[in-house]
Amino acid sequence: MRRLTFIAVGLAALLATSIAVAHGIDGAKSAKAVAATFSAAAGNTSTRSCTTSDGKTIEVTTGRYTGTASGDPDLSGAITLYARSVINTTDGVGVVDGQLRIDVANGRDTYAGYSAVYDHGNVAGLAAGRAHDPHARLVANLSGAFNPATGFANGSKLGGGTSGGSAVELTSGKCESTKPKPEKSEAHGTITALSSNLITVAGLTCAIAPADSSAVNSKFKVNDRAEIHCSLQNNVNTLTHISGHH
Repeated sequence: MRRLTFIAVGLAALLATSIAVAHGIDGAKSAKAVAATFSAAAGNTSTRSCTTSDGKTIEVTTGRYTGTASGDPDLSGAITLYARSVINTTDGVGVVDGQLRIDVANGRDTYAGYSAVYDHGNVAGLAAGRAHDPHARLVANLSGAFNPATGFANGSKLGGGTSGGSAVELTSGKCESTKPKPEKSEAHGTITALSSNLITVAGLTCAIAPADSSAVNSKFKVNDRAEIHCSLQNNVNTLTHISGHH
């Protein structure tokens, strides 16, 4: 209940990253779409395999893959991906998890962790981390052709396509509400009119909320000196504060 005052004299699973909270609406930030294509060839890789109880062959490969990414400035440069793939080679499905780094020119590198589904030579998943700006958060769909033994094929994507989805970069910044601030008015002088629902001081007339009527009328009367503050509430100029001598 509003109270009138008188003065008589408060991919977590994918990455454990912290995000700075911006001023404004619920920590809102500036968002923009970004995209890049890349390729990365296999460097050092290690593979081991096993056979499941139902006769499926599982290959687990850890490796380092290097190449070049090209696109938005924060996603352009030499790219390195560390990957661990667990693939059912009998059925052609599995998962690929790891981290990537893009050596961005003239500044800090872009880092992200990713987790993707492998399906018959292709991967599709999500990468999340931080972009070139240390305060910028990157969330990107990652897609492309992948072979644990050779790497990520040319044309693999971070965002930038309907098949792979989009990528978004969230940068720090203030986001203000577009809701207009309440219109306010005030007056100081003699009370020239006072009823159960209206008060007039120095030519300014304001409505009195029903919950405040008894209190106002018991403390003030016509010809008293008073200062009133009012604001526009539901298109009605309504008394919010009164003080003075009576």
